[in-house]
Amino acid sequence: MNDVVVHELKYSNTNTYLIKGSRGIMLFDTGWAGSFSAFCSAIGKLDIPVQKIDYILISHFHPDHMGIAQEIAEYGPVIVVMDVQREYIHTADGVFEKEKNDAFIPIVDDNVKCIRIEESRDFLGTIGINGEIIPTPGHSDDSISLWIDSGELFVGDLNPLYELDFHKGMKIEKSWNRLLKLKPETVYYGHAKTANVSMEKVPPRATDDLYKLVSMVIKNIDRGVNLDKIQKKTGADSTFIEDVARMYLTHQNVGVQGILDRIEIKGR
Repeated sequence: MNDVVVHELKYSNTNTYLIKGSRGIMLFDTGWAGSFSAFCSAIGKLDIPVQKIDYILISHFHPDHMGIAQEIAEYGPVIVVMDVQREYIHTADGVFEKEKNDAFIPIVDDNVKCIRIEESRDFLGTIGINGEIIPTPGHSDDSISLWIDSGELFVGDLNPLYELDFHKGMKIEKSWNRLLKLKPETVYYGHAKTANVSMEKVPPRATDDLYKLVSMVIKNIDRGVNLDKIQKKTGADSTFIEDVARMYLTHQNVGVQGILDRIEIKGR
């Protein structure tokens, strides 16, 4: 019997998930700093107060996945950090400082709960979730995935399965090979639509024109062309170009389709 209930929270550019076990609640990932009010509104619709959340598990410490973690933790939930992530907790602090984001609150190290990977199954059991937390480097060295024995898999920014052919021989492929041995049924992504593994195929691309436009922007970024010149070259909206550039530069190994996925989520 599966006692786990998953709620996707649609308040940010990043997919985040509220996972209810039989004895507790875990939040998987958070949004960018400044999204706390939207987060509260989203869980309010589920009639779940922030104080009812027991733990926050972060797939990796990039700014769009941990931006409001400490702000949420101020209300009681405990931030869980796996031993393989410990040295990366403050990776994004400089990003928020550089953009002068006053909403950001750095994680308080003394208050986090550090858990060894080998202890993850026992830890999850305390909140009534049968599963384990697995290191899945590729997108970043601190990336982890959450596996639930009933078939649910939460992978953060690990590149979607339909991009796997682009990452042969890389850490991304090795991480996916490890996860696929578990025979997952449903994959919950950080920046792509939830997928049924048995039915997952390459998703239909956006219009060829949009696909070509994103490809052109990426090629110009790789050549070191500044965003103003890219705007003049392509005639694309400057905000669109900035979004593509930000997604491309902050998500290692992301492809054109991956960026299109993120644009779709942002516009929902």
